[in-house]
Amino acid sequence: MKKIYLYLIFVFVANLCFGQSKTVEINHYVFPEFIKGSVLMKSGVKNEAMLNYNSLTEEMVFIKEGKNLAITKLEDIDTVYVGQTKFFLLKNKFVEIVYHNQYDLYAGHKASIVDPGKPAGYGGTSQTSSVTTYSSFLSNGQAYNLQLPEGIEINPSTEYWLKKDGKPELFLNLRQLSKLFDDKSDSFKKYVKENKVKIENKESLIGLIKFLEQN
Repeated sequence: MKKIYLYLIFVFVANLCFGQSKTVEINHYVFPEFIKGSVLMKSGVKNEAMLNYNSLTEEMVFIKEGKNLAITKLEDIDTVYVGQTKFFLLKNKFVEIVYHNQYDLYAGHKASIVDPGKPAGYGGTSQTSSVTTYSSFLSNGQAYNLQLPEGIEINPSTEYWLKKDGKPELFLNLRQLSKLFDDKSDSFKKYVKENKVKIENKESLIGLIKFLEQN
């Protein structure tokens, strides 16, 4: 009877702890965990590794001997494969190849840090403390961790590049994208309106690019 009682206490405590645990949202990495992939060198050599892309530092990161390290010597790299996702270098930064056909669509993953700083007098926060915390966050390697310290918030964002006529052009919104298709202005506006295309919705953006290829 005593064993049963102890077992019930253990189950109750375990459930209580589980219910109180916090879910940590991983939003400064493109993928929620490191994924088996490979790095194709320009020499033709392919190196396998557990990979992920850090959008805060804008670096491709791999695991070596239990540590998260950024890939260097970018000039020697051709393509990086993270699972089924393909990255290559554009303007010395890794971009995801989102769509490849007559036009190519690339996504550059970025993020900015929101540091509330430390409490100051009269209920305010110290901007100096905020800057200090931000600097230490980057310099001591915490930016490479999957789990962020409490109080640190990340704002992820995506910038897109469209390769048209052999030249990649940056666009941050649909208005900028429309300027790359001045000759298809009416078709562009009609498709965007009827299909409710949003720059935040990658699939709807791909649908728009496919439509512009065919019309």
